[in-house]
Amino acid sequence: MYNKVYIEITNVCNMNCSFCHGTKRTPRQMTKAEFSNIASKLKSQTKYLYYHLLGEPLIHPLLPQFLTIAKNEGFKSIITTNGTLLNERGDDILNAGVHKINVSLHSYEGGAESEHAKYISDIASFAKRASGLGVIIVFRLWNNGFDKKVTNATLSLLKNYLGDNWVENSRGVKISDNIYLEWGKRFEWPDINENIKGEKFFCYGLKDQFGILVDGTVVPCCLDCDGVINLGNIYKEDIESILNSKRAKDIVNGFRLGVASEELCKKCGYAQRFIK
Repeated sequence: MYNKVYIEITNVCNMNCSFCHGTKRTPRQMTKAEFSNIASKLKSQTKYLYYHLLGEPLIHPLLPQFLTIAKNEGFKSIITTNGTLLNERGDDILNAGVHKINVSLHSYEGGAESEHAKYISDIASFAKRASGLGVIIVFRLWNNGFDKKVTNATLSLLKNYLGDNWVENSRGVKISDNIYLEWGKRFEWPDINENIKGEKFFCYGLKDQFGILVDGTVVPCCLDCDGVINLGNIYKEDIESILNSKRAKDIVNGFRLGVASEELCKKCGYAQRFIK
């Protein structure tokens, strides 16, 4: 069983962040029937559903219904969001039974100071409410100090709104019960046209995760946001057959030997992070 499966319920976003790969794919939103179909097919594959590859999940008008469907099927739902719509849609997703919400705070690196302060205030207020209901909130600063001034301002605002009795650990800090802050390095998305140098590669794609794009395309990991490594289509094919195809097996066996069988994987700097 996989640790998680990424489901891209929409490839549309309400922001244009500098670190995001973006996509030239046709804008699309998953239907309720499509999501229900996927959920039924994934029951034997994982217990944890993540609602993105690209796109902002809170844009989707049916997100609360998707969360309810997933909960009824026995899944735990994890949303990764830029947080800009939590003030507007937060109660809906809390009522629908979300398990965990990751908020990418680095999404607001370029915002005006007053807008940034309101953004953090709204998110902190939501975090208090959500954590009191048992929902896990993880603030992410995966920017590797990209803008230290904004990062410091973010930390200062969080401490102002949530207190400063933080407990540090290797990945970040525990702010309070059910509220955490994670550090992370800014990374480059894999690009088939890039020339990444490396002798060995390893990835957890198809080992503990895989992804499903909004059109049903199954991909080996959450970074293949354009479906370059198209393993099959979950709307048309059996998921077990897709995951047990020769192409999928070659990817898994290759990484086991430190080899990338796919050209996109050879262009992925992230696939070299795990090599020691």
